[in-house]
Amino acid sequence: MKHRAMAICLSLILSLSFTAFAKDNKQKHRRAVTGTPMLWADPGDVSTRDLFYGPGGQAMQPDLSHIRFIREETGGYSKKYRVEDGAGHVWVAKISKESQSETAANRLLWAIGYPTEITYLVPEVTIEGKGTFKNVRFEARPKEVKRLENWMWATNPFYGSREFNGLKVMMVLIENWDIKDTNNRIVHVRNDETGSEELRYIISDLGGTFGKTGGVISRSRNNPEDYAKAKFIKGVKNGKVEFNYNGKRGDLFKDIKVEDARWVGEQLARLSDQQINDAFRAANYSPEEIALLSQAFKSRVSELVSLPQQAAAQ
Repeated sequence: MKHRAMAICLSLILSLSFTAFAKDNKQKHRRAVTGTPMLWADPGDVSTRDLFYGPGGQAMQPDLSHIRFIREETGGYSKKYRVEDGAGHVWVAKISKESQSETAANRLLWAIGYPTEITYLVPEVTIEGKGTFKNVRFEARPKEVKRLENWMWATNPFYGSREFNGLKVMMVLIENWDIKDTNNRIVHVRNDETGSEELRYIISDLGGTFGKTGGVISRSRNNPEDYAKAKFIKGVKNGKVEFNYNGKRGDLFKDIKVEDARWVGEQLARLSDQQINDAFRAANYSPEEIALLSQAFKSRVSELVSLPQQAAAQ
C-alpha cells in the first residue's frame, strides 16, 4: 500500500503544470514559467534516430563560415566562449578534452528518450579574435528555449521512478564521475508536435564521461582505454544492482532495482551497431577509438540485459 500511494502521488505530481523561474540578466528579476515536467519521453522506433547529427539533426549544425566571439563563459573545468555563427545563431563553444566525450554522451542519452542539450563537435574552427582550435563542442542557445534553475538529484518530481533510476544507470554506464546539481538544468521548451509547454530536466554538463570514475588523481575523462578497462556491475543483492562506481554522490546509485536497470539495457539494446558507432564518430574519435568505445559500451548493455529476471532469487 505504501508503494502504491507513492506511485499515485508521483503520477499526480507529474500530471500538474509546474512553475519554474527564469532569471532575466538585464532586468534582474525572476519571472514565472509554467509547463509540464519531463525527464523522459518514449523515443518510438529508435532505429530511425540519427546518432551522428543528434537531437538537432543536420539542419541545426553551426554555420562555420564566420564565428564571432561574444564573451567568455565563466565556471566549470573547461574554457568556454559564447559565440555567434555565420547564420546568426548563438552557441557556447567548449574548448576542452571534454568536448568529445560530452558529444557522444549527449547522443546516447537522447537515443533512448532522455532530453539533452543540442551539441555538435567541430574538428577545427577559428573564433574571431581568439584563434583556431581543434575538437570544439558547440552547444546551441536557441532564443526560444528558456534556461531556468538547476534541478537536484536528491529532490525532484521523478525521484524513485523507473525513468529516473534509468538515468542514474546511464550515468554509471558512461562513467560520469562528475555528479553534481550544478551540472543539471531545467529548460522551458514548447513541444512543436503537441503544442504543450514542457519543463525538461536535462543534464547540461556530461564532460566527465568515457574514462573511469575515482578520486581526484585516479579518475579520468575522455579516455577510451580507461573506459574499456573499467568494471561496470559487481553483482545483485536484495533485488538491487551493485555498481562499480567510485565518483561523486555514490549514494545515489545504491538503490537501483534490477528491473529498472534491465529496462535501460533493453532500450539501449534496440540501437544498431551503426548507431552506436555514429555517436562516437560524431565526436571525432579515431576509427580505433570508435571500435574500442563501441565494444565497451555494447558489453555494458549486455550486462544490463543479462541481469536476472527474478531479482528476489538472488
